[in-house]
Amino acid sequence: MARADTRSLGAGAERAAERYLCKNGLAPLARNFRCRLGEIDLVALDDEELVFVEVRRRGPGSYSPAGVTVDRRKQQKLIRTAALFAARQPQYALCVMRFDVVAIDVDEHGEQTIEWIRDAFRPSDSRL
Repeated sequence: MARADTRSLGAGAERAAERYLCKNGLAPLARNFRCRLGEIDLVALDDEELVFVEVRRRGPGSYSPAGVTVDRRKQQKLIRTAALFAARQPQYALCVMRFDVVAIDVDEHGEQTIEWIRDAFRPSDSRL
C-alpha cells in the first residue's frame, strides 16, 4: 500500500476516534500535536483530566488487534511528548494526565469495531 493511502487511512481513523470520544463526553483540545520528541494523535479534556490519545487502526489480515500494538517504546515517546505539551500549556499544569488508546479494527467486510481503552498505560508502567 502506498504511503499516501496509509496516511489517509490513519487520518480517517483519527477523525472517527475523535467523533467517538466527543460522543462520549470528551472535549477535544488538539489534534496531531507534534514536536521533536514525537506526536500525539489527540489531546482532550475529560472533566478535569487531560487525556492523551493514541489511535491505532488495523485492517483485515493484521496479525494482532489494534489495541495491543502500543508497545513500551511507543508509550515512552507518548509520555515524553505529553510532558512537553503540558509544559507548553501552563493552563493544564494542574490537571491529572491520562493515556488512552482508541483501537479501530476493520474486518474483511469493511466493518469497524472501535474500542476505547481508558487509562491504557501509566508512566510508571513504561520505565523511562
